[in-house]
Amino acid sequence: MFHELAKRKGVIIEEGHLMKDHVHMCLSIPPKFAVFNVVGYLKGKSAISRAKNFRGRQRNFNGENFWARGYFVSTVGLDENMVIDYIRNQEKNDEHRDQLKFQV
Repeated sequence: MFHELAKRKGVIIEEGHLMKDHVHMCLSIPPKFAVFNVVGYLKGKSAISRAKNFRGRQRNFNGENFWARGYFVSTVGLDENMVIDYIRNQEKNDEHRDQLKFQV
């Protein structure tokens, strides 16, 4: 779903990883678009799509919240490979951090 939405705007998802409660994506956004417009579009259209097909039921979920209000954005330059590696390994990093919490 994200790739199709991104493609409509000419955005390339360089890397992405879905977690149970958040998403990490490295996007290549054409300069004609503001970052907040692209993120708003991806969040809005994906929420509508998920809500319409919630548990196989066609339904309009007006007023429901699928995504948190905010998001974090950072530009990537020379450290793009480091960011992509972080996204790819996010699940392992979270599991390792959670294991450390239990050992305390």
